[in-house]
Amino acid sequence: MNIEQAKCIPMSSILEKINCHPVKYSEKEAWYRSPLRQEKTASFQVLYKTNRWHDFGEGIGGDTIDFVRAYLNLCEVNDSIPDALRWINNMVGNTAYIAFVPHDVAGNTETDKSLIRNSVEPIKHRGLINYIERRGIDFKLAKSHLKQLSLTNKKTDKKFYALGLKNEENGYEIRNPYFKGCAGKKHITFIRGTKPKPDDIHLFEGMFDYLTYLTIKKQHEHDVIILNSLSCLKFATPYIKGYGYKKAATWLDNDLSGQKATEVLAAFFKTEDDLIHKPMNSIYENFKDVNAWHMHNLNLS
Repeated sequence: MNIEQAKCIPMSSILEKINCHPVKYSEKEAWYRSPLRQEKTASFQVLYKTNRWHDFGEGIGGDTIDFVRAYLNLCEVNDSIPDALRWINNMVGNTAYIAFVPHDVAGNTETDKSLIRNSVEPIKHRGLINYIERRGIDFKLAKSHLKQLSLTNKKTDKKFYALGLKNEENGYEIRNPYFKGCAGKKHITFIRGTKPKPDDIHLFEGMFDYLTYLTIKKQHEHDVIILNSLSCLKFATPYIKGYGYKKAATWLDNDLSGQKATEVLAAFFKTEDDLIHKPMNSIYENFKDVNAWHMHNLNLS
């Protein structure tokens, strides 16, 4: 494990390993009783966005490595950077590399129980077909991956139609011009390429990014993962780890969230032997995502 990889491991995972649990937390931060000293009132802060900590009682803080060094010093054992890296690797290991997703961008992966699936069928609703075409997507290709869902929102008792992309937990990522959500459990979508045992794996953030790629390329020889949400990053790694891919191409958004997620993936890819990471953002660098770039090129935006 190197320094970059260690810094990607969530502070919460490290604290959990030493039986230190949050006293209170919000969307942005968590507060603990300091593991570096005795205290009754929680004054040890962890910021999700930056993955950094601050012990207000001691007036110290930093990243994951800084914390482990301070903890090892408290335990009166060697506390050099190599010692800290060794401790992190032994206690947390490779499985946590992907767990740190910026908390301000990654939603939850809990099942949305407010949406009821009434039916799943081939796409025939004219409004949904128009929606696909307005985004510059080849409808013939889209209908091989998407379904038309009839849904009811239990909270409002309203029925509506949406496009649905099935994920690996039999949930559906759903889209229409007015709604974006998930019916069922949120998860990634894995699509096997046409080439047996391919060397490459491509990772897309959303369904329309992948469908844009497919519209341009017409087919995909290599395997594909559609994250459906940055909160699903942790579900992607088991499909990559140990498979023997030679190249991982990432097509994530050109915003702060996408950049941070790309960095997290880059750290994970470095744990795989002979796996080269190729971020593809330069292709659509002046646009938020792949589909926005594609729509601009077709004068659709």
